[in-house]
Amino acid sequence: MAESKLAIYGAMAANAAIAATKFAVAAATGSSAMLSEGIHSLVDTGNGALLLLGVHRSKAPPSAQHPFGHGKELYFWSLIVGVLIFGLGGGISFYQGVLHVLNPKPLEDPFWSYVVLAAAFVFEGASFAIAWRQFTAERGAVPVWKALRASKDPATYTVLAEDSAALLGLLIAAAGVFASHRLGMPRLDGAASVVIGALLSGVAVLLIRESRGLLIGEGIQRETAQAIGDLARAEPLVREVGPLLSMYVGAEDVLVTFAVAFAPDAPAAEVADCILRIAAAVRERFPKIRRIYIEPVPPGS
Repeated sequence: MAESKLAIYGAMAANAAIAATKFAVAAATGSSAMLSEGIHSLVDTGNGALLLLGVHRSKAPPSAQHPFGHGKELYFWSLIVGVLIFGLGGGISFYQGVLHVLNPKPLEDPFWSYVVLAAAFVFEGASFAIAWRQFTAERGAVPVWKALRASKDPATYTVLAEDSAALLGLLIAAAGVFASHRLGMPRLDGAASVVIGALLSGVAVLLIRESRGLLIGEGIQRETAQAIGDLARAEPLVREVGPLLSMYVGAEDVLVTFAVAFAPDAPAAEVADCILRIAAAVRERFPKIRRIYIEPVPPGS
């Protein structure tokens, strides 16, 4: 989680500096695409602060009202981040673009727009590199798309998604400024802003979808559940393993419970030892599974 916070701090620092510069250049040149990019960077800065809040609150200890801890705080705040990206980042960029298309204004000298876009690309690229390095270390040999789907740490995949959208948005903004100035068609700058808004909205929908799944109780992957069942069946006393129920209660905290039927003549002490061995084997192979509840039941039940 410390590495996740480093990625967030890096993204916030880059976005705050870039947002101020983009707004200044947008005011000087009248570029709608640059204004949209400034809004995008400003929203991303605020989003980083919300993710940090989520990380902090998710570490609160369990209480009587929240016996499983507060790990899902991070999922809640990542949902808020997705909503802000959609409403503020995507919505305002789209709105600004439509206004500029309907009422185009000639752009001033685009030189400073290119300078800011180039500098922003460098800073956003550095932020992306930090998040990507952390993500790569976590996923190991797992394919990128599969690792993204499997990741349950919003502090990692949200920054990665935001930085990816930011880099693509910068390229779109540069293309809009260049085409508007070169062809003498200021509407193209507004069109670029509309595309940026659509891009941010698309990323936001993906983030909201992922946060929703985690908030309502997303479980572990089927392959992981099968592996846990195999670990239990490897015990000589085990006769049957019931359906496995699981839920992420935090980015690094998973709850797993299932029923196990043991040999009818097995002594209670040996059954208890077997349960402890199964739980230990599961935790050793899957460190994120911290809460394991195994219910002994009669065979055939």
